[in-house]
Amino acid sequence: MNDAPRTYDVVVIGAGPVGENVAERTKAAGLSTVVVESELVGGECSYWACMPSKALLRPVIARADARRLPGLSQAAAGPLDSAEVLARRDSFTSHWKDDGQVGWLDSVGIDLVRGRGRLDGPRRVVVDTPGGESVVLQARHAVAVCTGTTAALPDLPGLADVEPWTSREATSAKQVPESLVVVGGGVVAVEMATAWQALGSRVTVLVRGRALLERMEPFVGELVADGLREAGADVRFGVSVASVLREGRQVRVGLDDGGELTADEILFATGRRPHTGGIGLDTVGLADGGWLDVDDTCRVTAVEDGWLYAVGDVNHRALLTHQGKYQGRMAGAAIAARAKGEPVDDRPWGAHVATADAAAVPQVVFTDPEVGSVGLSAQEAEQAGHRVRAVDYDLAQVAGASLYGDDYRGRARMVVDLDRNVLLGVTFVGPGVGELLHSATVAVVGEVPVDRLWHAVPSYPTISEVWLRLLETLRG
Repeated sequence: MNDAPRTYDVVVIGAGPVGENVAERTKAAGLSTVVVESELVGGECSYWACMPSKALLRPVIARADARRLPGLSQAAAGPLDSAEVLARRDSFTSHWKDDGQVGWLDSVGIDLVRGRGRLDGPRRVVVDTPGGESVVLQARHAVAVCTGTTAALPDLPGLADVEPWTSREATSAKQVPESLVVVGGGVVAVEMATAWQALGSRVTVLVRGRALLERMEPFVGELVADGLREAGADVRFGVSVASVLREGRQVRVGLDDGGELTADEILFATGRRPHTGGIGLDTVGLADGGWLDVDDTCRVTAVEDGWLYAVGDVNHRALLTHQGKYQGRMAGAAIAARAKGEPVDDRPWGAHVATADAAAVPQVVFTDPEVGSVGLSAQEAEQAGHRVRAVDYDLAQVAGASLYGDDYRGRARMVVDLDRNVLLGVTFVGPGVGELLHSATVAVVGEVPVDRLWHAVPSYPTISEVWLRLLETLRG
């Protein structure tokens, strides 16, 4: 170990989108900043999550849209060219090379140390480099942990020997398996089931609960399940995996109802756990491998002197890349303000607080049909003590939606706070609805009065006209 520390104002552990945003904000504020990365600069999103998964799904959704259009449906009737789809996916990941991301760090003056970073007491980080050396980094003001999450696998005997897919393998596989079992009912499960079924795999989805995407409005999971089944997938509810065994190239899957399946591959999309094991949390009085509780500036609440920040998935506030990047911007600004002795703007929508993690989290699920939601579901709003009304509308009745094809199916819901006359949440399901979501996010974040929304005139004929129809339904 080189005991002479390199001193910076800010040390960031993890060079994914979250860490990059923290570092960019602190560097732009004039603070010397270094990031530590054990894998590829750009992180999970760039190489194994957001970008490759959406690159896989875009041709799937484009073909589904084309098949609904007279004059184009026959031309789109054939199979996808899986080799071309996978090659395009590879280009989106830069073939799992991070030269471009490293070049960006260099261009803005952020230093990079490659290796496994771990805390070694207050404001001190030791990096075990690939070459076997150790580098000591000392922070004058702050250390930000931005290490994200990793797949949580069930405790099944022999699972490691099966070499199951997680989200990483599902987004980076080099060939299409003839058959695939997907375990789980969340976003990763439904998106990867959608992608691989369309690419030619026979997909079976096993869901322990009674619905897909259970945290969303109930109609969301129903419509997505219908879409998967119409595409050819087998979706089963109320069933769990009891055993797994790989025999040659096949995986034998035993079910808790006594049934059995065989498939070429099995994907476990059964949740995430914090990627904080072995990063020295115990040296600052925290539990190894745990989630990190933070305040709205992403400062860890259990560490004295306020020097440690946990940004993105590791704080368990909102496990979405865009929310993590948002947190990174807020945390970076807060670190810079505190380093300069400036006041921190902690108002509800202040410049240094990540309050949207609770009140207005947007999310798009890239299935067929597509899903977009922001804010609270009707059930969540009621459980939070709000007096609400859920207003629904059939998206197929909107003129703009009819242009998508003869068999458009979708639904929209807005959750209205009856006491304050504002929206607490909005959900859309149907082809093309992802691009509607930011308008809903602005309405929820801005707490735009419903009466004012009447004067936000939607263009005709677009799907956005659903806003007018929802307001008409509310008025009755």
